[in-house]
This record gives sequence, C-alpha cells and structure tokens, in this order.
Amino acid sequence: MTASQQTSARNDAKPALDYDAIIIGAGMSGMYQLYRLRELGMRVRVFEAGTGVGGTWYWNRYPGARFDSESYSYGYSFSKELLEEWNWSEHFAGQPETLRYLNHVADKFDLRRDIQFRSRISAAIYAEDTRSWEVTLEDGSRLHTRFLITAIGPLSTPTMPRIKGVDMFQGQSFHTARWPHDAVDLAGKRVAVIGTGATGVQTIQTIAGSVGHLTVFQRTPNWCAPLHNSKIDAETQKKIKAGYPEIFKRCQETFACFLHTPDPRGAFEVSDEEREAFYETLYSERGFGIWQGNFRDILIDRQANATISDFVARKIRQRVKNPDVAEKLIPKNHGFGTRRLPLETFYYEVYNQDNVELVDISETPIERITPKGIETSAGKYEFDIIIYATGFDAITGSFDKIDFRGAGDVRLKDKWKGGPQTYLGIMVDGFPNMMMLMGPHTALGNIPRSIEYSVDWVTGLIRFARESNFTRMEATPAGVASWTDHVKALGVGLLSNEVNSWMTGINSNVEGKQTRIIARYSGSAPAYRERCDEVAAKRYQELAMA
Repeated sequence: MTASQQTSARNDAKPALDYDAIIIGAGMSGMYQLYRLRELGMRVRVFEAGTGVGGTWYWNRYPGARFDSESYSYGYSFSKELLEEWNWSEHFAGQPETLRYLNHVADKFDLRRDIQFRSRISAAIYAEDTRSWEVTLEDGSRLHTRFLITAIGPLSTPTMPRIKGVDMFQGQSFHTARWPHDAVDLAGKRVAVIGTGATGVQTIQTIAGSVGHLTVFQRTPNWCAPLHNSKIDAETQKKIKAGYPEIFKRCQETFACFLHTPDPRGAFEVSDEEREAFYETLYSERGFGIWQGNFRDILIDRQANATISDFVARKIRQRVKNPDVAEKLIPKNHGFGTRRLPLETFYYEVYNQDNVELVDISETPIERITPKGIETSAGKYEFDIIIYATGFDAITGSFDKIDFRGAGDVRLKDKWKGGPQTYLGIMVDGFPNMMMLMGPHTALGNIPRSIEYSVDWVTGLIRFARESNFTRMEATPAGVASWTDHVKALGVGLLSNEVNSWMTGINSNVEGKQTRIIARYSGSAPAYRERCDEVAAKRYQELAMA
C-alpha cells in the first residue's frame, strides 16, 4: 500500500469530527478567533460558561470597573467600519460601555450563532489515533475537534481568601469578579472591602460616597497613580477617528503596546530639578505614562526606582490628611511599578472621609468571618455586605480548572507543576493541535493589541496546516525548552520578578502557589512579534508536523 493509500485508509477509519476547531471562551480573544477561523471556512464552535459574550467585561461588574488603556487603543483594530461607527464616550471606558461595545461586535459580525453559552468545559483529552481532541462539558456532553484553542484569559479565575467562616456570613457577600447581575443596594449600608489591589481600589473609590460606613481591610498597600479620566468631546472624537492608523501604529512600536513607552534617559542622567519636573508632568497626565513612559531604568535599578517611589510617597502624604493612615497606604515591601500599577480617581482622598476606616491586617490579622461580620485579632466588626477584592489565580489558574490531557494521557497541570513551559506562549510539547491565546509566556501589555496578534498568528498556523494537509502539529521539547529559557533570561534583573505578585505566580489563597515563578514574557512586544514572525516566515519548520 502506498503512503497516500495508507493516509486515506487512516482517514476513512476516523470517526467524523463535530468541529474543525473548538474555542474555549467568548471574551475578546475567543470572539476574534471565531471571526478569523470563519474566514477559513472552518466549522467552529465557541463554548462559554457565562450567559453572554465579553469575558472579563461580562464577569467583572463591580462598581468602578474600567480599563486603564486608553479606549481608542483598546478596541479591535481589524475592521475600519467598526472603528468608524463606534464612539467611545470616555478616554477610559467603564465596564458597562465596554460590554455594550463587545455585544455590538458580536451582533455586527453575527458571532453568537457559533457560540454556545452556559457551557463550561471540564476536560479536554487528546486522542492520538484520531489526531483530535475530545472535549467534555460539565453536563457530560462530549464533542470532538481537530484543533483546540484556549481563550480563557490570564485573569479569569477569582480566588477567595483562606479565612475561616467565609460561608458563615449571613449578609450579602461576593467576589468583585462575581458581582451580582442584579443591582446591589449599598446606600447607607455597613460595607467591608477585603483587598486593595486594582479591583479593590476601583471599588473603594466608587462606593465610598454612597455607603453608610466603609471598612477597608488591607494586607499589602499598592502604589497607585491618577487616571485623569474625562469625557471625549465631539472635536476630540473626530481627531481620534482620523488618527486611528497612527494610534495603532504607535501601539505596534511601543514596548508593551500601550500609547506610552519608556523614556530613553536614565533617572540620574538629568538633574534633580529636571527629574522632579518630569515626575510632576507624568503624575498630571492621563493613563500609564508614569509607569510605561517613565525613565528607562526605574524598573531595573533600585536607586532609580527609589526616586519615583519617594515622589509618589510624597504625593500620598499630601493627599491623605491623617499621617498614620498615609503611612499605611505607602508600600514598604516593593518599589513603584514593580507590581501592575492601579490607576485611581481620588482614591487616596477617600481615607479623609469620616465614614471610611482603614484596617491594616498585617498588624491585626483577620481571624475569621462571623455570621455578623469580621473578627480580627483586635476586635469584631459588624457588616451588612462583605466585598472580596482578593484577586485571581492568575495566568495558569484558568488552565488548572480544566483537565487538559495531552498525548500519553499527560496532564497539563502536572507538566506545569514547577512552572509553565511553553513555545512562544502559544503551544506546549505533548499537546498537539492545542493553541493558547494570552497564555503563559506570551506578550501581555495592552491586552487587545496582543490578542489580535496572537489570534492572527494562530490563524496563519492553522491555515498552513490545512493547506499542507497536516492533521497533527506540535511544539517540540527543544522548542519549548529554548523559549522557556529565553523567557526566564528576560526576567533576570527586573525588580518586578523579586516581588510576590500575580505576575510572578504567587497567590497565598491558592494551595501550592507560594513559590515564585516566571509566568509572563517580560521582553518587548516588537521583539516577541519578530520572533513569532520568524517562525511563520520559515513555514513553521520548528514545529513537528504530520
């Protein structure tokens, strides 16, 4: 029998596949990947646990939720018509507007007909004999697909604190990422917020004016900087739409795909007066400029970092009237920008209100949640509502929730036990025909810009495989080892990799995640794209294809 006859016989013996590709998740990644694979004429199905599209913007409905990239740099860029017809109302849009936008995209491109909602995937197992994936839903349904694409997001698995009695509280309680879809009446209520990360900051500053009394339980303070958000007027709207080509070109050129990129100067290459004036300018401007557009060495040199940390600490002391409270809000265990920077709107002024109390749980730890409230080592508090702003099991957490098993029944969770290992942040050896969007070791930054590139790269790979009649494509162990070593090398010398945070895989609320790892690519986005483009230009010769 000839090789072609053997291939034909093998294909004839295979059971029919339900789909050419299954995508897990209907957030920004999953929606755009569906759009692109449809262009290839493929049979595609998206499975989404929620009742609607939007991913992050579907789940996170807490008061004050908004993105910190400029709106006009955040939306999709692939459709000129979409860019022309959508008007962002603010420089940094809030969650309700962003969700309306994503629903508009779903309607415009008729995406919902290929999305199955209320469908959470529990397992995905690769079958070597058929070169396909068997995907199992929580309801027991099983489906088969050639290609499996994860669009499950780096910050999509919320974590609750490991505190006794969490289920004992008799009032309302919820995690910010699972905020009720029905309105929550906070007016006049005694409210607790546990956590002062980005979601905590946004929630606290938004609800402080309407609640009866707010108690903030802070374990670790975070450096925050002003957002300086405002409405977009008609004239500015015209300039934005005329300038979209330049906006997206700028995002392609910058280090992390934001409109801001590091200043080429070092912090000590200017005089003290020039440095102070530069910091004042950055502090007065909107967005991430003070983090992403600062001196090139503030995130790698301790002395340089100390200059911006001292500057922001002075700002906090100026804005918070009570000196003792101000000191509690100033981080002492990490420098400015070494964790992802929360942007705020009068957050620090909240602590000047008579109805707001800050409890430092590093001094007086929470011992238990009681039926009526919270008990610390110093006393008891009674509340009507407890809000958990306790973050996410980041980057790998969403993968851990699904039983991924590759060739030889190897579990992905076991393979990544010592930290993620990937090829370009997109593939894993031993897991053929599986691609990850925004997985570990990929360029994050301004997420939608990274999403569009990753989706287009994956689409190009699948197009090549189909045109070449390949039914199995896989990263090699050597390719994974090389990329993982490269990612680790890029992290050497970064102050952020010496800090416990979700960016280094640390989560005290998750068993087994107390060891620091390199979970993200910390090089520049242009360098990341250059490497991926090189692989594509060489017709994916680095992959094992059959």
